Amino acid sequence: MNNHLMHVYSEGDGEKTFVFLAGGGTSSPLLDFKPLYCLLSDENRIAVVEKAGYGFSEITDSNRDIHTILHETREALQQAKIEGPYILVPLSMSGVETLYWAQTYPEEVEAIIGLDMAVPSVYEEMDIPMPLIRLGEFIAKTGLIRWLPMLDGSDLMNNKVLKEEDKALYEIVFYRRTLTKNMLNEVKEIKENARVVERGDKPEVPMLLFVSNGEDTGFDSKLWTELQQDFAKIYDQEIIKLDASHYIHHTEFKKIAEEMDEFIERMSSRD
Repeated sequence: MNNHLMHVYSEGDGEKTFVFLAGGGTSSPLLDFKPLYCLLSDENRIAVVEKAGYGFSEITDSNRDIHTILHETREALQQAKIEGPYILVPLSMSGVETLYWAQTYPEEVEAIIGLDMAVPSVYEEMDIPMPLIRLGEFIAKTGLIRWLPMLDGSDLMNNKVLKEEDKALYEIVFYRRTLTKNMLNEVKEIKENARVVERGDKPEVPMLLFVSNGEDTGFDSKLWTELQQDFAKIYDQEIIKLDASHYIHHTEFKKIAEEMDEFIERMSSRD
């Protein structure tokens, strides 16, 4: 993809194909989503796309505009021989890419299941602290990050689904893929990427939106919920509120998997 390697992980074999797209800055999407996708892969095919600068994908000089990001994601899936239509499962920032996908290639998107996905209006309100983000990039580049106990006590590391070897691997990837050049450039481009989606047509695709309590989003709970509710109302889509922080799939994975199954059953009954 644009002369660099991207990692796509896949397991399971079923009629439906779920494509997981990570939130901005997630070091290891492969392991981050594991508590949730391992509950789905018995009856479905799942794929986790690790974008440039994430997980086992290479760090690149490619642009992080919405057109390039989507082109790379689609090509990665095609080269991995994972065919659509897809049920897209975006976390946070990937919500913008997912909506653009549904606008641009509607025949490829069967449904969207948002994991506290950041809708375009979020980026109208968000004041992005670039100096702090650049400081984080410096800490990661110089290796100082190894002295910071960022993983200790996290919901993911306390999750019993992950084996000890998974946790050890996550720690290795975390130190190599924290605030990479690609991640930083995504943040720089996100407001314009969100505006591109805002200017596009409303995608006609079923959606199920899981919404957190706002913790770790950078917004207070009331505003985060209002932005999500306004989006769901405009798009006439389902919303499920969870009393959990932003990475809802680390703690509420069983509830989410159950609701996803029911959502798919309802979709199938309408066909």
